[in-house]
Amino acid sequence: MIKTSFKNLIKKNTPRWMVLMIDCYIVINTFLFAYFIRFNFELTFDTSKLKYQLPLVFVAAFISFVLSGSYKGTIRHTSFRDAVNISLASFIIGLLLTLFVWVNRTFGILNNFTIPISIIAIHFLLNMLMLIVSRHLFKELYFLFTSNVKNIKKVLIYGAGEAGILTYLVLKEDRDNDIAIVGFIDDDKRKIKKYIHGLKVFDSKKIDEDFISENKIEEVILSIQNIKPARLLDISNKLSGLSVIVKIVPPAKNWIDGDLKLKQIKNLKIEDLLGRDPIALNNPILKKEFNNKVVLITGAAGSIGSEISKQISNFKFKHLVLVDQAESDLYDIQQYFLNKNIEQITVIVADVRNFSRMEYVFKKYQPQIIFHAAAYKHVPLMEKSPFEAVNVNVSGTKNIADLALKYQAEKFVMISTDKAVNPTNIMGATKRIAEMYINTLNMSGVTKFITTRFGNVLGSNGSVIPLFKNQIEQGGPLTVTHKDITRYFMTIPEACELVLEAGTMGNGGEIFVFDMGESIKIYDLALNMIYLSGLKFPEDIDIKITGLRPGEKIYEELLADGENTTKTYNEKIMIANVKQIDKEVVKQKIEELCLINLEINYMETVKKMKEIVPEFISNNSTYEKLDFIEK
Repeated sequence: MIKTSFKNLIKKNTPRWMVLMIDCYIVINTFLFAYFIRFNFELTFDTSKLKYQLPLVFVAAFISFVLSGSYKGTIRHTSFRDAVNISLASFIIGLLLTLFVWVNRTFGILNNFTIPISIIAIHFLLNMLMLIVSRHLFKELYFLFTSNVKNIKKVLIYGAGEAGILTYLVLKEDRDNDIAIVGFIDDDKRKIKKYIHGLKVFDSKKIDEDFISENKIEEVILSIQNIKPARLLDISNKLSGLSVIVKIVPPAKNWIDGDLKLKQIKNLKIEDLLGRDPIALNNPILKKEFNNKVVLITGAAGSIGSEISKQISNFKFKHLVLVDQAESDLYDIQQYFLNKNIEQITVIVADVRNFSRMEYVFKKYQPQIIFHAAAYKHVPLMEKSPFEAVNVNVSGTKNIADLALKYQAEKFVMISTDKAVNPTNIMGATKRIAEMYINTLNMSGVTKFITTRFGNVLGSNGSVIPLFKNQIEQGGPLTVTHKDITRYFMTIPEACELVLEAGTMGNGGEIFVFDMGESIKIYDLALNMIYLSGLKFPEDIDIKITGLRPGEKIYEELLADGENTTKTYNEKIMIANVKQIDKEVVKQKIEELCLINLEINYMETVKKMKEIVPEFISNNSTYEKLDFIEK
């Protein structure tokens, strides 16, 4: 009963007046204690003078606390600043008492009344000690009575360096999170078995399932600054399967006002495990590329288009025109810019398939640089809808490219995909045809036509990562089409940064290929996501092999047979040396394809696609039979 009442009391913010009165009471008691210390705990001093001295001490304490504001802080969140305020208040008390003693001696206000300077000095030291101790005592009591012992999370901090120690202090400071720090983990032999703030540093090699189970560890917080992605991946692999949630401390440059906040410690994401070093944009022209330019982005509400728009907003552009048919997502990106007070933005709900509508946009805004990101990209869906795939990915691209040429845009940058290389599906083939079409337009006018080709981006709409996250939330299983299937991955910001730089360095006619790093097994990706969720495979979440979908490859390619690359100044960007085409013939065939497609005869449409792209060989698809027809 008493415990519950006290618990309810301290959970509330203690009124400031109450803190002020308690502090004054402590000061009066420390004054009396100072006398006992000065006179060796014997009553050899004149106690009759206390009736004058104690009211004076109270008044001095009251004034000092009001001036310093030491009573205003939330006691359960006592910090270094509070200790400074308490020290200031104690100093003011001593100063006021000393001043009164001097005035009294000088003017004889109270005969035979004084306070020994030694008492004032002892009192000053006792005040600082007891006021600080009282606050920390209340803080500990608050934690003791408000914490649910049964729900305390036991955590380990991976990293016993400066970042790890700072993480410890941040966790200890915020007691509302019911966290108990068991110790530190480190790879450095010099730190192992030593103690930091009373906590042992454990050898990372000794952290196994038995250790986690015995110590009931629920979380491991990675706190290593400037960690290489490869090492991060290695550490994550060590921790995988240990039934712990892995969190990570962000780089110091991302800390709020230079200080680490508890809310910044986030769950380790699959994006962090790419094993790729950050991109360094080296092109000095990039900063000037968009100066006073009108930039048009199609597919602006999508993952790539929206990120490109956000990155361009950091430059001194004249106007940014964002086009997409997805009104809800387009509204979201509009709100993003409004919240950032960026006004020179126009969002337009429009379809790239509608030539008249798009010409209205071109005529009105006269875009100088165009990023064409509008496309259908889902392989299984497009395999069942060749009409839509051709209509958007080919006809839509043709519309925008033709208008760019007609209205003399400076640059047209198309976002392509690795699925355009030796395509085995409708989506990939349409993207390859789109690449070929804009190549036919190069050197036809002032517009420079540029293609960027890269693999999958993590977290994009419809990608495997959101799918896996949803499946984990539903309790599984995670679905993988083939145990050996691999894909190239990069983050959305990384892909868009490379698109911008490639677009800047392009002189027209290039197909820029991005360094995607090592390909990743989707099966391994699924395992990592299970482990990062603090779950076990297969006990908690299983993985189900469902079989390849129509048009799906086991592995993707960035270059076709016979293609090679030429290096650029950026090691992450290469130029693909593609096979030469007869531009006039190809252009004519693509125009024929667009007309055939309007008849909505899937077989005839796909047959024409295979004629344009001879390397298009269907895989696990109803269109495989067309590969045996003499072309």
